[in-house]
Amino acid sequence: MTHRSVSDLDSHRAPFGYARALGDYVMASPSSYHAVAAAAELLRGAGFTELRESEAWSDVVGRHFTIRDGALIAWVAPRGCRPGAGARILGAHTDSPGFKLKPKPTTVSNGWYQAGVEVYGGVLLNSWLDRDLRLAGRIVVRGDNGELTQHLCATEAVARIPQLAIHLDRGANEGLKLDKQQHVQPIWGTGSVQDADVLGLLADMAEASVAPEDIVGFDIVLADTQKPELIGQRRQLLASGRLDNLSSVYAGLHALVEHAEELESASQMSVLAAFDHEEVGSATRSGAAGPFLEDVLVRISAAQGESQDDYRRSLSESVCLSADAGHLVHPNYRGHHDPVNTPEPGAGPLLKINANQRYTTDAVGAGLWADACERAGVSYQEFVSNNNVPCGSTIGPITATRLGMRTLDVGVGLLSMHSARELAHVDDLHALSQVTGAFWRS
Repeated sequence: MTHRSVSDLDSHRAPFGYARALGDYVMASPSSYHAVAAAAELLRGAGFTELRESEAWSDVVGRHFTIRDGALIAWVAPRGCRPGAGARILGAHTDSPGFKLKPKPTTVSNGWYQAGVEVYGGVLLNSWLDRDLRLAGRIVVRGDNGELTQHLCATEAVARIPQLAIHLDRGANEGLKLDKQQHVQPIWGTGSVQDADVLGLLADMAEASVAPEDIVGFDIVLADTQKPELIGQRRQLLASGRLDNLSSVYAGLHALVEHAEELESASQMSVLAAFDHEEVGSATRSGAAGPFLEDVLVRISAAQGESQDDYRRSLSESVCLSADAGHLVHPNYRGHHDPVNTPEPGAGPLLKINANQRYTTDAVGAGLWADACERAGVSYQEFVSNNNVPCGSTIGPITATRLGMRTLDVGVGLLSMHSARELAHVDDLHALSQVTGAFWRS
């Protein structure tokens, strides 16, 4: 049988180009810090100006962004908006479940170099076995003058979490159980104790010249090195790491850049809020439970001469789309899903609903979403959990509680969520960005 490439099929369709661009963004974003750096580069190329939190903000109208650690907030503020007009916000997150490097990370066992890692978030452990992995994140270095500087670093494929051979565990196929302390520590080399140094790897791969002994802190995660790939009969599926939740971050970036000129004359401010640490509860300075979004909105309001009452009124006029990945019906486990609301691949992004407010969508929010989808020419699907399978949660309830603005939960449907490699339909990925653009332009 002759292999047919994407170019022989439907590659002229916008979703394929969009999926490839998303895949490139994922590969450039092995950590939340890299995701922010890659987003900042894209925004600068589209005429956005960075405003540093430590500096005074005077001109906030137009295209701007600011960064706090592994989080980024970008906005287009129209000139001449009435006081208290509010904002339309897409909220997403830059982190994914996985493994994070522990202090004193270098160990040697039976001639194998290993790296001590801690489980980060609700990771699907077995999906990380026998994969070629890299180390990525940020390191903090103390210079000769005592000043602390931050550097991004990312190695090539250097690590692997090897599974025990079936000859040594005959029951593995009947019930694999992984101990989070003993069984998930990756190997990254061989040799003697005195030659092993994980920090040396990081220093060698930092963005600037760094000596291992000068590293005084690090936030380093494991990341898969396999490139995103279009698969399926017509290459209509994207297999990739970190679709939860870079699929939402990139949807916001793409829509903000594509429609920036039009948004400069909109009636409300358009905001992308990409937070860190959603997978571990968001309770950090760069997470949705922290003050980052509030700080930015307050400063924008003040720089435009609005009163405190104007700012408070603006919250009542604001809406946040909490965009995070959701679940498609798994054909091998249909009993785990609601029997009536059954999201399918390629049928549109999800409107996520939960009676216990783990998702914040209400009737008004559902109407806003339906309107945005109609104007974008995109179909959508409702997602609700099986009553016996409680759902997770998102930044939606946190944002609604933190700021009091109307919030609704949406996202792209996936298979294999929280795996090292997830799966989505290219039409759904592209549609989320289209709806986001329509939501901002309304």
